Amino acid sequence: MTFYNDIYPFYYVPRTPFIFNLDLLTVILVFLVCAAIFLLILPGIRGKSRLLWMFRVLISLFIGAVIVAVNFSSDWAAASMKANTTYKSFSNAFVNAEIGLHVGLSGINVTLKGNPVMQLNETIDYNEMFEWTGSVDEDYSDALERGLPNPILYIAEKFTENSPCGLYFQYRYSGRYASATMWTAFCCWLVANVLFSMPVIHYAGYMMVATAAFIFFALASFSTVRNLPACVFTIGTASFETVYSSSFWLALATGLLCALIGILVVVLNCLIPERMKDAFSVGVDDEEEDSKDIPLPEGYLNTNFLEGVTTLSPVNISFSGNTKTEGLLTKSI
Repeated sequence: MTFYNDIYPFYYVPRTPFIFNLDLLTVILVFLVCAAIFLLILPGIRGKSRLLWMFRVLISLFIGAVIVAVNFSSDWAAASMKANTTYKSFSNAFVNAEIGLHVGLSGINVTLKGNPVMQLNETIDYNEMFEWTGSVDEDYSDALERGLPNPILYIAEKFTENSPCGLYFQYRYSGRYASATMWTAFCCWLVANVLFSMPVIHYAGYMMVATAAFIFFALASFSTVRNLPACVFTIGTASFETVYSSSFWLALATGLLCALIGILVVVLNCLIPERMKDAFSVGVDDEEEDSKDIPLPEGYLNTNFLEGVTTLSPVNISFSGNTKTEGLLTKSI
């Protein structure tokens, strides 16, 4: 049984990765590859615009990565504590462990890690995911059948449909609306990047402000869970409550950054539109094509430059044989 980490092979259920799951890791790798590709072509950009392009693209990729990544993270709200608690049902054995609860837009993640990890001749290191996409009651029933430790079952029971805390419906619907508005913010971010490459920079600024607005709407949607009475989780003699975690604050910082960029672009485009076009390298080709169509003015000769130039005058030169030919003789002005 050690081949499956003490899990029976015929009933093997892979444990859910925590925080950095496969979806989140894929998103991060995709944006890192895009950033690496841009850095490879960066030396081909000449002049001062190279630095501007680097900051512009890297900041834009950071904003897009955050908007997508927080949809798959399990760290919008979190809580943890250390406690002495019963390990499993129908057993009086106590263990010293650290219990963690991490709430995301698609579900909750409950962790249990012993301190030390080896206790009662067993490795105490659990990581269980309960998603909103299906029925949490079914996941909870499956956890009961598998005989998970009591702290995990206690926390998971708080998020079932029949729980008096009412956390299931509030977290599920607030997470669903928050996820939808975050994806809308991602679409606005895509449109803003397209507009930044066109001579309509002020509209790109408006779309960055719209991106920030939808991010704030997502944060407000998730924050509605605070309208419920606080549900205290008590395990043994210790208790804890969930608080906003890293994904929430990172999304808030990204929204403020988008709002700042959008407002600056709109204001600067009204004050110095030509410099903004030069900074974003838009409208340059059109100006060059227009300059080709403009007829050149008539030129004037510089007499001072022509002072030392010689002119040619025809003269008659006689040769033997009584024949005359007309030649050219140089004469200085």
